[in-house]
Amino acid sequence: MYITTTIPYVNARPHLGFALELVQADVLARHHRRRGEPVRFQTGTDDNSLKNVLAAEAEGVPVRELVDRNAAEFEALRGTLDLSFDSFVRTSAHPGHRAGVERIWRETAHDLYQRHYEGLYCVGCEQFYPEGPCPDGHEAPLQRVSEENWFFRLSRYQEELLDLIGSGRLTIEPAARRNEVLAFVGAGLDDISVSRSATRARGWGIPVPGDPDQVVYVWWDALANYITALDGGGYERWWVREPAKVHLMGKGVIRFHAVYWPAMLLSAGRPLPTSIFVHDYLTAGGRKISKSSGNSADPAALVAAYGVDAVRWWLLREVPRVGDADFTEARLVARYDEDLANGLGNLVNRVATMVCRFLDGHVPPAGEPLVEVRVDEALAAFDFRRAALAVWEIVEAANKHIERTRPWQQPRREQEASLGRLVHACRALAVQLEPFLPTAAARVAAAVGGERLSRPAPLFPRLLPRRAG
Repeated sequence: MYITTTIPYVNARPHLGFALELVQADVLARHHRRRGEPVRFQTGTDDNSLKNVLAAEAEGVPVRELVDRNAAEFEALRGTLDLSFDSFVRTSAHPGHRAGVERIWRETAHDLYQRHYEGLYCVGCEQFYPEGPCPDGHEAPLQRVSEENWFFRLSRYQEELLDLIGSGRLTIEPAARRNEVLAFVGAGLDDISVSRSATRARGWGIPVPGDPDQVVYVWWDALANYITALDGGGYERWWVREPAKVHLMGKGVIRFHAVYWPAMLLSAGRPLPTSIFVHDYLTAGGRKISKSSGNSADPAALVAAYGVDAVRWWLLREVPRVGDADFTEARLVARYDEDLANGLGNLVNRVATMVCRFLDGHVPPAGEPLVEVRVDEALAAFDFRRAALAVWEIVEAANKHIERTRPWQQPRREQEASLGRLVHACRALAVQLEPFLPTAAARVAAAVGGERLSRPAPLFPRLLPRRAG
């Protein structure tokens, strides 16, 4: 499976909304690796954006300095969030990216032409709109832009796109997003501008082959990363032969990935992705979390305050498959304390303590599992919250088993059977939890592994919310 996230602009530090996408992709990658399947998990940064140029100008630093500094913050999320990505591509630095973009441009030359264009441009979205304000909530007024650009004949691919999506050869989840794309394409497609004047781009970006007065439109440039970053034989292995190519993204960029990107590939005669999963937004106080809104919860700061388990678990346990999720630190702490401190941590501590007290630490035979775990089914549907709940059914089943059997009151043979099933349940938890909380899973495995247990220290000490100010 080839799993990709979108690549964010680096005009500012990372925010929690993008952390959601990274963690979701990481769960998929770890889950499929655990099943013995080959996996490539790729992420990166979109360096060639006008937003990055304007942010550098506002800060009074060279564009390269700002881009390098902020891109390093995104790459550092690997350690911060316990991520397992195989490749991190930067569009201004990856050695094969520019050549790859130029190659795709030449392959689509039969669908490219020049004409004058005038429209309203949102720098936040890096996109033209027929009228304002920005539908994605960017507060800066749209800019009137008039220039000579290169255009791509998107209109030529309307019927092919309808067939591609309607037939399920390109699956889009959830269904509401698939229907949204079909409605958009069915209403008719206009050709799209795929270049910008080098003057307006301040000379930052990839020049259009044969036309140095223009740079390749940032989205055309960025979308290409999914194949330009596949070095050596990686393209043949992961884009041509791999049967499962999955893009994860937020709902604000679905048109680029589900319409423009497949059309580009059709024009270039390239293979297509197979699946697109679209998540909704994280909000704070009802407003979308973003770098430009002033409410960009910093994942690194949250991990520093509460730990990676608390942050990953909130993102996976609280965010629905459909619908926005409102974030507060109080909600993060409450979910951690309820599930990890009071639920999982208390269960493992009780089981290990009873085995030490009644069986001198010796682990009895496992017996039958307490519950059938349905993580595979949930993740196949890209339902991360349902998958987390499926893991949590083990905790609930084990706690019910303790209350029902009351091992401390049982005769020795029955006690051994009950505790054997409970240790087995905790070990199963460690295995099933690994894609979701890899460091927590390792602690659980250490607490209940081996033939003889010892009394564990608290696995998940309760948290206290940070004080404001």
